[in-house]
Amino acid sequence: MKITALDEKWTFRRGYLDSITMLEADPGTEVDLPHDGMIGTSVSPDAPAGVDSGYFCGGLFSYTKYVFFPKEWENDSVGLKFDGAMMNASVDVNGSRVAMCHNGYAPFYVDLSDHVTFGEENRISVNVNTSMQPASRWYTGSGLYRCVQLCHAPRLHVAADGIYVYTKEVADGYAFLEALIEIENDCDSNRMAEVTLSLYPEGSEEAAAETKRVIYIGRRMHENARMTLCVKDPLLWDADQPDLYCVKARVRNLGEYRTHFEPGDEVSTDEAAALFGIRTISADPIRGLLINGKSVKLKGGCLHHDNGLLGAVSFREIEERKVRRLKEAGFNAIRTAHNPPSAALIEACDRIGMYVFDEAFDAWFIGKRGGDYNQFFLADWEKDLTAFVKRDRVHPCVILWSTGNEIPERGGLANGYRRATMLAETVRALDGSRPISNGICSFWSGLDDKLAVGQNQAQNAGDGFRSLLWENGTEPFTNGLDVVGYNYMEEIYERDHEMFPGRVILGSENFPKEIGFRWPMVEKLPYVIGDFTWTAWDYIGEAGLGKAAYVDPDDPDAPKNPWNLMPQDTSPYPWRLANDADFDITGHKCPQGEYRSIVWGNGKTKLYSMHPDTFGKREVVSMWGFPYVRADWNYAGYEGRPVELVVFSAAEEVEILINGRSLGRRAVCTDRPMPCSVRFETVYESGEVTAVSYSGGKEISRDSLHTTGKAEKIRIAAEKDKMRADGHDLIFVNIEIVDADGNIVPDADTELNAAVSGVGLAAGFGSAAPVTEEDYTDDKARTYRGRAMLVLRSGYEKGKCVLCINAEGFAEAKAEFVCG
Repeated sequence: MKITALDEKWTFRRGYLDSITMLEADPGTEVDLPHDGMIGTSVSPDAPAGVDSGYFCGGLFSYTKYVFFPKEWENDSVGLKFDGAMMNASVDVNGSRVAMCHNGYAPFYVDLSDHVTFGEENRISVNVNTSMQPASRWYTGSGLYRCVQLCHAPRLHVAADGIYVYTKEVADGYAFLEALIEIENDCDSNRMAEVTLSLYPEGSEEAAAETKRVIYIGRRMHENARMTLCVKDPLLWDADQPDLYCVKARVRNLGEYRTHFEPGDEVSTDEAAALFGIRTISADPIRGLLINGKSVKLKGGCLHHDNGLLGAVSFREIEERKVRRLKEAGFNAIRTAHNPPSAALIEACDRIGMYVFDEAFDAWFIGKRGGDYNQFFLADWEKDLTAFVKRDRVHPCVILWSTGNEIPERGGLANGYRRATMLAETVRALDGSRPISNGICSFWSGLDDKLAVGQNQAQNAGDGFRSLLWENGTEPFTNGLDVVGYNYMEEIYERDHEMFPGRVILGSENFPKEIGFRWPMVEKLPYVIGDFTWTAWDYIGEAGLGKAAYVDPDDPDAPKNPWNLMPQDTSPYPWRLANDADFDITGHKCPQGEYRSIVWGNGKTKLYSMHPDTFGKREVVSMWGFPYVRADWNYAGYEGRPVELVVFSAAEEVEILINGRSLGRRAVCTDRPMPCSVRFETVYESGEVTAVSYSGGKEISRDSLHTTGKAEKIRIAAEKDKMRADGHDLIFVNIEIVDADGNIVPDADTELNAAVSGVGLAAGFGSAAPVTEEDYTDDKARTYRGRAMLVLRSGYEKGKCVLCINAEGFAEAKAEFVCG
């Protein structure tokens, strides 16, 4: 099957496109895909989804493109492959409906062979509808936010996502592989076909193994060619050494079969290829998770699908950047919370080396929001689950499937026990080579009226474990699972192991600030295979889920505990971001992320301050929050006022030096609530403060904060200076307010104006500020803690791109880039 990107020059319109008259009345806007139609819309305090969507409103949008189908293709198969369309997408050809997909995340294929007119241009229109708000618990975006591909093949061909290869065993110097190659016969007669399967080390033209077989495929049917390969001296894939192969499948149409085989006069051939990696997976409660026979603990982070300043769009460049930064921070796994990810993210994980906990659904038949997928689940779940698994099952990075997250049916409601097993068995029939899991939470929801009486209804509250209600209520739900995901329930790992000694446990979602005292337990218990924080990367929606409040101890109206900081009550407009992650939306590593890396053993020391205004206040941190520490020593006007310093270190003790004077050493905390940390009290004076970590009396590492000079200039710090002219490449441009010595001024709050000329365009412009009304698609942004970011996107034309940044009181900053 020949695959051609179909992302260039679509016409985007707001509203529902239902006639050719509307095309004439509204010229629309030319856009390249991927495109998020929601991110440039206005936010509103009256948004129906409120904090869920970050106060974005959703709507109706359409995309139209005229596509020429050559006359010589009229006896072939043609179609469109969507990696995802958000959501309730309908596909029309020349004004006629040909397909619909309600799920905004699942890939889907639309066969156009019997709908287009060959030898002419055909109008392809896609309507998407996110107006039924709230449609999700987070920002979804809207539109053709992932790639669209044109597929062309002979009538007998390899099906879309039809290559499935897995490693059965690695032993005695060989890898023993098994494969299913799905062949589609769109002919009006039974056919005989020769299928050849070849495996090449990526970048090599010499096959490491090859096999072939002849199969029969009935008219208008599909069939799997079952094949085996034996690879000598295989290169194995894992997160540390992600060696890849290219697997190629070729099908040759040999002729017709009626009561005997009749060779054809004209033999057609079709080819398809996929990335593949040789690796084995197993999990048991004695040895834990084994990848290629080696023990692995998953250092995981949950990821929503959006990409911050760009909205929901997914590009290879941004997904690779994200995965690379997470890996540098110590992560070796991500969870695709809570839906099928983009193909670009999966490929990035293959190439860079990142394990993937691949998740299908956030809701089944019982919904979590009025406009979510529950409305379509009964009709569509099998189709959507099958498409998702078929797309991802060849990829080595995917080591674990998830059939859902915090499913309300976990206590058996709405036939939940039967449905849980049915979904797991559906996945197992498609791919029996990987364990299957589900992220199960406490019974803060999911019980009938009788059992719900007296239960804490706060999201993921963990105070209901005095009885065995959860264990008894969810055991039938886990029937089809190989690994049981525990969301926020570390306290019962050991108790449940006594009850279920054969159970493999995964911390599928956990509070970020608790990693310091949770991770040693994960390392100690062999039946616990890892921990996934919520979250690794900040996102739009669930606005203010992570926050801290500093209140007067005697204020009767102040929040009293973390549950009093839930977004619905404490995140008024214009809160936008969840603010709960190790990395902010621009890719800058947050204190939370630095703390996690230290817990995981990077040996560093990180020094932060608390704002003097918080001194003496009572600290209340939401369950998904983190103390408001800052890499900042700019507190003009607070000289002589008390201030607190916070140091993250895994050493034995830490010394603080202020302008060279020692405050003495203090032992690093080794117990709850925050191991690997120590706090000092002092009074603020400008200059330099340094934290030095010691173990065994020897210095291990150090970190410093400096009082900067006043803001003097704008600095443009691009992460590269060239991009491909393919419409999909990006350059991340850091914009920093610095002093005369080039130090970022962390308290600089500066309004910026951007102008882009030449062949590129500004795809997103803004900052990591969690509370903002900024339109990321316009030419204005404010710095947050001295930083902003502009993301340049390439077009399809080669040439130069010039970026100019201006701000009142500053000289213009200018940078040139090459697109070619």
